Amino acid sequence: MSDASVDPATVAHVADLARVDLDEDEAEAFAAQFADVLDYFETLDEVPEIDTEPELVNVLRTDEARESLSQDEALRNAPETEDGYFEGPPVG
Repeated sequence: MSDASVDPATVAHVADLARVDLDEDEAEAFAAQFADVLDYFETLDEVPEIDTEPELVNVLRTDEARESLSQDEALRNAPETEDGYFEGPPVG
């Protein structure tokens, strides 16, 4: 079992912070489950690392400036504009 086991009091504290009602039996059950999870992580730490694949390289095209819509053309179909910008609903 892990040295960093989670005790039922810690589970109850975290449940209180998350505003989750747990009774004593549930806190003990979760503590046991957390201990199992921590044991599994310890098992994963024992798995040897494999060789990594080579770094990925950018295979996309380079950015190139090209002709686009003018500001008037871009705003032509906008339902509402203000001072040359799109106007949207207020946020908040």
